[in-house]
Amino acid sequence: MNVVVIGGGAAGFFSAITCAATNKKTKVTIVEKTDKLLAKVRISGGGRCNVTNACASIEEFASNYPRGRELLIEAFKVFNNKDTIEWFKKRNVKLKTEADGRMFPITDNSQTIIDCLMHEAAKLNIDIKTKHPVESIEKKGGKFHILSSNSKEIVADRVIIASGGYPQLYQYDWLKKMGLTIETPVPSLFTFNIPSSPLKDLMGISHNAEVTIKNTSYKYQGPLLITHWGISGPAVLKLSAFAARDLEEKKYTFDVQINWLAEQHSVTENALKEIREANGKKLVRNVIPFNLPKRLWEQFCNQAEVRAFENWAELGNKKLQLLFSYMKKYPLSAKGKTTFKEEFVTSGGITLSNIHPGTLEALSTEGLYFAGEALNIDGITGGFNFQAAWTTGFISGTSCATAY
Repeated sequence: MNVVVIGGGAAGFFSAITCAATNKKTKVTIVEKTDKLLAKVRISGGGRCNVTNACASIEEFASNYPRGRELLIEAFKVFNNKDTIEWFKKRNVKLKTEADGRMFPITDNSQTIIDCLMHEAAKLNIDIKTKHPVESIEKKGGKFHILSSNSKEIVADRVIIASGGYPQLYQYDWLKKMGLTIETPVPSLFTFNIPSSPLKDLMGISHNAEVTIKNTSYKYQGPLLITHWGISGPAVLKLSAFAARDLEEKKYTFDVQINWLAEQHSVTENALKEIREANGKKLVRNVIPFNLPKRLWEQFCNQAEVRAFENWAELGNKKLQLLFSYMKKYPLSAKGKTTFKEEFVTSGGITLSNIHPGTLEALSTEGLYFAGEALNIDGITGGFNFQAAWTTGFISGTSCATAY
């Protein structure tokens, strides 16, 4: 049996390796449109490769996917982060967990993961064809005819689509021709541009905060980074992923609100009044409440028109209330986004209702399977996207090798 895997990324390699290992009689070929294999693996995590994440339960892990959560809850029962750790361990690649839950090879080098996958592919005699962009797939007489743009044709018994996500809808045309429906791709994981931000001179400040998109239910808490163009950091990136489709509809013009006291939920205005009472003779600017960054507190004082030598005893209730509102509900207006091309993630892809959730086979075409970001599945950071690749690659590879 001949199986062709379209895409030389993480999902493509994992599905190819799983398929070849599950059925030794299968001849597996990976076709990749570029001359670079495992490109995202190489650059992920600043070149260290965030292989997966250390979440305690399947439900907790699945909650980190704005799209695809329901399918993945079931898929993770078959192959999850613990299975990923064990899979690499059996191949002498040990992973370590960092404080934020991200997992990396102990070498801190993505080449370790690339070498492992390449070694497994070679051991299983998987054929790899680069510079082979697929233009069309057609099923005739029970066989798949895969035509590349260089007019070379490959015939296969089964096909696994692991081509990754595309930023433009027209790039899915070759899949639409197979009767598949596509969720229009929109950017996910981006920073917020705030051209008129009063905070732009504070670039580099990072603080744990909760960011809310006003007039919606979207909010996220985590480290927030002030940049010269707006706000970034995990809280913003993860929020952008969950709100990706709604923000695209708003043309990336929306209002946000920042709670800089997110780690201190119980703090009330009375706590600030107590600080005033306890520090009457001290300058307002010199007593920084609630562990706020010094420069941020100075910015709040400037905006509240606190005088340079104003002490706490002189601070009236109106200014105190204004200062507290900046701490709890700091308003900003976003106009635009910034995505980092090398880390580009899209929301969109092949609609999950097109596929059988247990096997990842197309409902309309027997023998056609899917894995990775080609599907409308995306996680909030690289490690979650890689785990989705390993999981869907394992299921599609196993299903492809054992079906019929």
